[in-house]
Amino acid sequence: MTAPDVTLREHGPAVSVPLDLATGRALIASGILQSAAPDPDREGHWLLRAGSKVGAVRTPGGAVVRILPKTSVRRLFFLLGFSLDPARAWRDSREGTIEVGTYDDVVPALAHALERQTDRALRQGVLQGYREVEESALVVRGRLREAEQIRRHFGRTPPAEIAYDAYTADIAENRILRAAAERMLRLPGVPGTVRRRLAHHRVRLAGAAPLVRGQEPPRWQPSRLNSRYQPALRLAEAVLRGSSPEHRPAGADPLAVDGFLLDMDKLFEDFITVALREAVREHGLTARLQDPHRLDTAGLVRMRPDLVVRSSDGRTPLAVVDAKYKTAKSGGFPNADLYQALAYATVLGLREAHLVYAAKDRSERSHEVCGTAAEEGGRGVRLCQHSVDLSHDPARLLLALRELGGRLAASAAPSRS
Repeated sequence: MTAPDVTLREHGPAVSVPLDLATGRALIASGILQSAAPDPDREGHWLLRAGSKVGAVRTPGGAVVRILPKTSVRRLFFLLGFSLDPARAWRDSREGTIEVGTYDDVVPALAHALERQTDRALRQGVLQGYREVEESALVVRGRLREAEQIRRHFGRTPPAEIAYDAYTADIAENRILRAAAERMLRLPGVPGTVRRRLAHHRVRLAGAAPLVRGQEPPRWQPSRLNSRYQPALRLAEAVLRGSSPEHRPAGADPLAVDGFLLDMDKLFEDFITVALREAVREHGLTARLQDPHRLDTAGLVRMRPDLVVRSSDGRTPLAVVDAKYKTAKSGGFPNADLYQALAYATVLGLREAHLVYAAKDRSERSHEVCGTAAEEGGRGVRLCQHSVDLSHDPARLLLALRELGGRLAASAAPSRS
């Protein structure tokens, strides 16, 4: 008997659903939910609660678990698109827009978006390029691999061990697009019309070798030759990163969970840091994402601020920002965030640190830290808390972050002089 489908909401209350023991254990091992445990009040039921991951997965028992995001799907894909490629302005009615069609669920919208981008990439034909091929052949072409010839055939010919550059469709770009289409075809909830178009694209990309499950996607380099592929490639890489997680509990075989999941914590962090990086560039500054530092002199405690704004030459830290996708409680945001921001400011030698939250419009708050004044009567380290309302339209969102980027640059001006 197939387990029933389950629908949860991001950070919503726990839901009691009928599940068999194997499926429940698979969900625990997968880590896709905030919590999964047997319901003490209902035999054969499990209490499932979603965390920050949204999307859909199919468990080994056949149950499909869908996790709906709090924000709209269109806004979610705007955040994703801008994070992937801000230079192409992935936003409404411009090149690079992630089209979600009429779908209001993550997986159908993603499938539609990938199909549309792949279709655009292939309209002028399948991209081809040169790739080095090594093989045994009866006819010598390219160059002879002397070491292999001696090792395998003791120097005798034929066959000859050769290497040559082949002009082929089996290149990294096509392998990535094919792998993303194949992953999407395995996901639950892909509409039939979109599924048929993705299958057609997979046939067109048959000249590219498939990726082995669990294999890292090949690397590609942006260039003039693959410019028409780039929007599709970035979206395809996002599909491959979020699809089919495999987990190996201690002493057990790996549990494969087919699906696609977006971590809203990571997505919000990526959007904020990329948008602020672009904003401070307008003021002649540079910025590093996930800049590594150490808290103690022995280097035992490592830390990575989400964004460190630096001088134009990249040497001097001028501002630090940490993005937090969490909801304010009745007493405000967690104090632990302030302690973390203070540690960043202390290590980097800054007088300010900034925290950016995903929250409805809230007044900005700042805290001056006791005992940190540089001199008598001087100002101490200031910790600033900002909020970003994801329900606002994209233009208003980006304007707010440009203004924050201007503030970061202004507050860093005395340090640059």
